[in-house]
Amino acid sequence: MRAGLKSLKAVLLGSALLSAPALADANGDWATYGHDKGGQRHSPLKEITPTNVASLGPAWVYHMKPPAIPAAATPDANADAQRAAEGIGAGAGGAPNISRRRSRFAGSQVTPLVVGGRMFISTPYGRVVALDPATGSELWATPIGGDGQPSLRGVEYWPGDAATPARIVFGTRDGRLIALVAATGAFAEGFGDHGIVDLKTPEVLNGAQARFYGMTSPPIVYGDLVITGAAVQEFPPLGAAGDVRAWDVRTGKLVWTFHSVPHKGEKGYETWAPGSAERRSGVNSWGFLTVDAARGIVYMPFGAPAFDRYGGDRKGDNLFGTSLVAADARTGKYLWHFQAVRHDIWDNDLQAPPILFDAKVGGKSVPAVGIVSKNALLFVLNRVTGKPILPVEYRKVPASDVPGEAAAPTQPYPKITPPLARTNFAPGDVADVTPELKAGCEAWIAANKMVSGGLYVPVRFNEVTISFPGLQGGANWGGMSYDPDRGLLIVNTSDLGQVTSLVPSKGALPYERGPVSGRFQMEGTKLMCQKTPWGRLSAVNVNTGKIVWQVPLGVTDSLPEGKRLTGRPNIGGSITTASGLTFIGASDDSRFRAFATSTGKMLWEVKLEAAAHATPITYKGSDGRQFVTITSTGGSFLDSPLASDTITAFALPREPK
Repeated sequence: MRAGLKSLKAVLLGSALLSAPALADANGDWATYGHDKGGQRHSPLKEITPTNVASLGPAWVYHMKPPAIPAAATPDANADAQRAAEGIGAGAGGAPNISRRRSRFAGSQVTPLVVGGRMFISTPYGRVVALDPATGSELWATPIGGDGQPSLRGVEYWPGDAATPARIVFGTRDGRLIALVAATGAFAEGFGDHGIVDLKTPEVLNGAQARFYGMTSPPIVYGDLVITGAAVQEFPPLGAAGDVRAWDVRTGKLVWTFHSVPHKGEKGYETWAPGSAERRSGVNSWGFLTVDAARGIVYMPFGAPAFDRYGGDRKGDNLFGTSLVAADARTGKYLWHFQAVRHDIWDNDLQAPPILFDAKVGGKSVPAVGIVSKNALLFVLNRVTGKPILPVEYRKVPASDVPGEAAAPTQPYPKITPPLARTNFAPGDVADVTPELKAGCEAWIAANKMVSGGLYVPVRFNEVTISFPGLQGGANWGGMSYDPDRGLLIVNTSDLGQVTSLVPSKGALPYERGPVSGRFQMEGTKLMCQKTPWGRLSAVNVNTGKIVWQVPLGVTDSLPEGKRLTGRPNIGGSITTASGLTFIGASDDSRFRAFATSTGKMLWEVKLEAAAHATPITYKGSDGRQFVTITSTGGSFLDSPLASDTITAFALPREPK
C-alpha cells in the first residue's frame, strides 16, 4: 500500500487534483475493502478513543438516490436509473437473482474507499460516485449503463504510475469488469473496450446463459493485476464456472485463470466421481479475496458446489468446494488448500475474507491466515504452508438417509476454539423470552413433526429437519477484523437456523427442497424459535484459540423491557482501531455501535434510519479529524425493510477556534 501511495503522489503531486493537506493525510486512508490487502480492517487512527467515543455525532449524510429519482422510489423502481435492479439480488451464496420482479436484496452493502482526499462508492442506482470524505459533497458520479449495476459491496483502487493515472475497478451483476479514472470518473481508455471487459467468456460460461454470471463483491488489486471472483448459479448444478481470474489492470487482458473445479489432469479432479466435475457450477469466490503482498500469495475462499443441498450426483469430497485455496498471485499456480467442509450439502460456503496476521507459536512469530464461515468454525492456518496452527481434528459425522446421497464420513473441527454460533438444537432449546413465542414455536414444531439436526447432520429424507447453523447462520461475508496490538480476532455471527426437507422430484435432480423450507422463526415475526442469543460478537485470542469475550449483538425492540438484549441476525462486518475500539453495524435492529476491543463492553450506540448491513470504515479527513462511516439502507436477506439510502459519517465535535 505504501508503494502504491507513493506512486499516486508521483502522478498527482504536480496537478491541482488533490490538495497538499490531503496527500499529507494519506496514512489515514482506507484504500481497499479490508484496509490492507490482508483484510485486517484495522486502522492506526487514535483520535476517537474509549473515553471520548460517546461524544460521536453525525458529521455529514450522503443520499445515494439521484435527485432525478422520486423520493418514494426504491433502487429498483426506476428503470432508466437502474434497469439491472430487476435482478440485482443475490442468493445466500451470492448467485445473481435473475427474477424480473422487485428484489428483496436491493439495499446497499457498500464499504467506501478513501484514498488521497476522495471517497469512492458504488450505489444501488447504477452509479459509481466520488465524494469529498470531509463533507460528503459529490465530486463526480458516473452511470455505468448496461443491464447490471456495480457490486453493492464496493469497488477496488489501483494507484496508477507515471504513465497511467489511478483507476477505480469493479465488477457488475451482469458480468462486466469496469475501470474508471479515479480523478474524473471517466471510463478508462485502453482498458478492454473503452473501459469495459466482458467477463462472460465461453471458457467460464460452459454453454450456460450469460445472465447467470456476475460479480457481487469487489475484486482485489495486486501489483498491476486485478483479480476477480464470480457469482454463479446455485441451481441447476451444471453451468458457469466459478473460476478466479487475473487481468492486466492497464489493458484488461486476461493473465491467468484458476479452475475452481479442477479440470481433468489437475489436482483435485480425483475428488469428484467420474464425470461429475465437468461443467459443474457453484464453486466460486463470491465473497472476498485477500493477498499476502510481500509473498505474492492470493487467498481464495470458495463456496459449495451446485446443487448445494444434494450431492448424490457429485460423490466425493468435491475440491475445491468450500475450501480456502492459496495460489501464486502472479501466475495463479496452485500452492495449497484447506477444505473446511467435505462434500458440502449444507451451503456452508467460504465467502468471508481470509484474514492475514502473525500468530505466536512457541514464542516465535508465524505467518497465519484465519477463516470463518457459515458453519461458525474458526480455523487458523500457516499462510505459507496451509498447515493448521491451532490444532484441527477430523470427527465422524452422521450419514445421510437420502437415497443416492453419500455424505462425507468425517469433517474438520478446531480442537480449541468452540463454535462461535449455535450448531445444534434440542427440544428443550425452544425460545422462552415470552410465553406466546414458546407456545407458538412448540406448536409449529409439533405440527410439522420437525426433527432436530445440527452441524453436519444431513437434511432428512421426507422429514422436516431443524439445521444449525442455517443458510445464513454462523458467520457470513462480513467475516472478521483483527487488532494486532491486542492479538484479537473480532467475529460477528448469527444464530439463525433453517428448516428444510428433501423430497422426491421430477426435475433436474432426484431431490429438492421440500414444502417446508425457511428460517427457524415464527411466521410473521422476527423472533427466532430457539433460546437466545440470536446474534453475537466475539473476540478470540489468535495465539491460544480461546474466546476472550462474547456478547449479544443487537436488541429486539418488539420484546418487553428487560428482555430485549437478545442479539439479532446480522450481515456485515466490524473494524478495529489502534485506540482500542471496535465499530460495527450489521445487526437488523438498525443500530451502529462501538465496543471496547479488550472487554466487549458497549461504549456507544446510535439508532439509524435503516439496518447497516455493511462494514464501516474510519479515516482522517482533510480537516484533520477522524471520521467513522457506515452505509445504512436495510433491504438485505435478513428481511430488514428497505428504508434508507444513506451513508453517514460520524466524528467528534469540532474544537472551538
